[in-house]
Amino acid sequence: MYKVSKELKDRTKELNEKLKTKYNKVFQMSKNEIISYIEENIGEIIKLESLPLEELKKYYEKGGIIGVDGSKNRIGSASPHFVELYQGLAKCTKGQDSSVYKGDFYTPLYNEEEKNILNENEVKTNSEEKILNYKLSKIEVDAALEGINKFNPSVVMMDGSLIRYNIECNNEWIKLKDECEKRKIILIGVIKEIETSIIGNSMIKNKILKDYEIFGDREMLYGLLEYKDMILIETNVGNKNEAGLSSAFIRSSFSPTAIGLDILESQRDCIIDMGRLVVSLTAENSRGVPLWLDIVDKEVKISDKMMRGILETALDREILEKLFISERDKRWL
Repeated sequence: MYKVSKELKDRTKELNEKLKTKYNKVFQMSKNEIISYIEENIGEIIKLESLPLEELKKYYEKGGIIGVDGSKNRIGSASPHFVELYQGLAKCTKGQDSSVYKGDFYTPLYNEEEKNILNENEVKTNSEEKILNYKLSKIEVDAALEGINKFNPSVVMMDGSLIRYNIECNNEWIKLKDECEKRKIILIGVIKEIETSIIGNSMIKNKILKDYEIFGDREMLYGLLEYKDMILIETNVGNKNEAGLSSAFIRSSFSPTAIGLDILESQRDCIIDMGRLVVSLTAENSRGVPLWLDIVDKEVKISDKMMRGILETALDREILEKLFISERDKRWL
């Protein structure tokens, strides 16, 4: 039996009351009120139709769809005694031998390759975090670029927001963007966990909500849209347009949670078609993620078991044990 202190229980109840107070104004607004506000201030709400089989086949015939995702795992203790492994995968719907894998590593014990990543004026405490973010984003972009050269697909579907690549590995991102535009390949990002606050910030700006609170789009959209509804966000709303992107929110399954969709601003006229594609590739009883991205996610993941197998095989036991394995973790050696 576990024991919970009275103070912890009381503090948790206090949290519940504070959250009820915070979201009271939002919870009191009717569904129609929020929808009307969105249509007037955020963007048009469009009802998407699933693509018929004939149209889906066209994407296959034009080179297929590439799904791209990355994975990382770490072993070790506090810095610098850890090693992080990265794996990126670009997988095309064309069939067998349609996968491109990329791999990389990072440890503070050997960071010669990462020196050029950091700006000269980078704050030292943030430098390692920047490298870690760069490594994962870059390996996904590298996989996408190699997949494009190998398969020449009609669509590249990245797992996550495209703005992350613009921020974390800008040089590689520009190469990917330019390559897709040159080849007329549609590039999209599918965002499973929405982290923006576009609707809430707009309501704060218009004095509907208090300006010291944060209201995320995830909670604002929960249960709001009907299945296959898409909010086509206006280009002057939010900050992604500054990075050359357009965005939308979609309820792509029966799940009450919406997902996000990014596309290059230069390809904005394809966003409705991409919304239809996402809906068509997503099981209606799922959590809202296209099946192909779920497959890529499972295949690219670096499990703890895989991590141990790779390190035990590739590293000398002395290096592994002295540098990366804590006393607590030596039971698996």
